[in-house]
Amino acid sequence: MELIQRMLAGDKRACAKLITAVENDPEEAEKIIRQIHNKTGHAHVIGITGPPGAGKSTLTDKLVKALVNEGKRVGIIAVDPTSPYSGGSILGDRIRMQDLALNPNVFIRSMGTRGYLGGLSKYTKNALKILDAAGYDYIVIETVGVGQSEVDIVKIADTILMVMVPGLGDDIQSIKAGIMEIGDIFVINKSDLFGADRTATEVNMMLDLSMDMDRRPPVVKVVAVKNEGIDLLLEEIKKHMEYLRESGKLVERRKNNLKIEIVELIETELRKIVISHTDEDNRLDGEATEILNKEKNIYEVRDEFLKAIKKDN
Repeated sequence: MELIQRMLAGDKRACAKLITAVENDPEEAEKIIRQIHNKTGHAHVIGITGPPGAGKSTLTDKLVKALVNEGKRVGIIAVDPTSPYSGGSILGDRIRMQDLALNPNVFIRSMGTRGYLGGLSKYTKNALKILDAAGYDYIVIETVGVGQSEVDIVKIADTILMVMVPGLGDDIQSIKAGIMEIGDIFVINKSDLFGADRTATEVNMMLDLSMDMDRRPPVVKVVAVKNEGIDLLLEEIKKHMEYLRESGKLVERRKNNLKIEIVELIETELRKIVISHTDEDNRLDGEATEILNKEKNIYEVRDEFLKAIKKDN
């Protein structure tokens, strides 16, 4: 495919067209991913997550500029929430990082969540693979920031930055354990504000309660808007990748993510099979009525459908 050859040669426009293709056409997406698979697996994928208003976009902007200054090529996937009513997305991150978009060593793609609660659309993984194959050294994924469901970032990132801000107060206790567990590096942004030290102390205390850790995540204070602490943060990101490689955790983490992806792909195909069977003569509606009327139970119906599917296949 000509577009793939152009993308591999460094053509940003070809890269953008391929991402559009995998977003809009599942069959085309499969063809593209099959062809570029051998070129993937080289980029360091950084996930940036945290509550809305934590300054994730500003932090992404400064971090990417620091990487570019080191001569690195960086891809950015900025995930924005999609309206459940219009299906539209604000894509404000793209606006905030407009000056980066003009840099030849930076590729920015804004993607709507399209209703996916994890803050990551199912197309994010494919876009990530395209940027990886295109030869970007780092790929930064900035998520929406929608609470517990942000744990989805674990499925695709090598290093996860959990961004927080002073002023959370007692609210830090409401941050779910699952969210705390996914952070590889905790970033206290806007740390020139009152309460930054207290927030850092509270995060450290919560980390101290997590005894089951091979590596204790560092807590880094930054003021992204003033470009303060970014170099230290970048140093910690590199140290984390070094730890992953030396401990064998990188292979383990990526293998686990691939296992999850395989299961998700199989589930998608099985769902299509189930729907094709249950849609016949509005059978599902009839079965639901029977369950409601206590003529059958839900497990009986499940077993009947599975038996029919096995028989046909």
